[in-house]
Amino acid sequence: MVRNLAFVVSFALILVSTTASVWAAEFGTAEEAKAMLEKAVAAVKEDKTKALDMFNNGEGGFKDRDLYVWCANASDGIITATPYWNRGKQLRDIEGKRGAPFGETVMQNATEGTIKETTYWWPRPGTDKPLEKTTFYTKVGDQICGVGYYKE
Repeated sequence: MVRNLAFVVSFALILVSTTASVWAAEFGTAEEAKAMLEKAVAAVKEDKTKALDMFNNGEGGFKDRDLYVWCANASDGIITATPYWNRGKQLRDIEGKRGAPFGETVMQNATEGTIKETTYWWPRPGTDKPLEKTTFYTKVGDQICGVGYYKE
């Protein structure tokens, strides 16, 4: 009886831990978002046109679960790359779903060689429910690029 109980408890612990790690792997983390941005910066420096095309198509590891790269012209704020939003939209006009001035903050604060972050509310791709999201962003050449992750 005690052996059977130990087996059942062990099995339950394995099941819970496996379920938790599968759920955690479903969404990107802060570390993965920052690493994707660093990879994107290197790609833009190497070949901007090719990099923006890869970001738009979500190729080359630049779209992974709910993580993706977006970029905009640093001069005028026009979005040049994203697999989701409408390219050509004005970054300055984009606000978080609870009114945070996301685009304006990014345009004012992006600096070459420094990764900054801003937090706002935004839905995951394919959903409508706003979640807390933090985006890492930086200026690279004539582009401002970012990658965000969701806290929930």
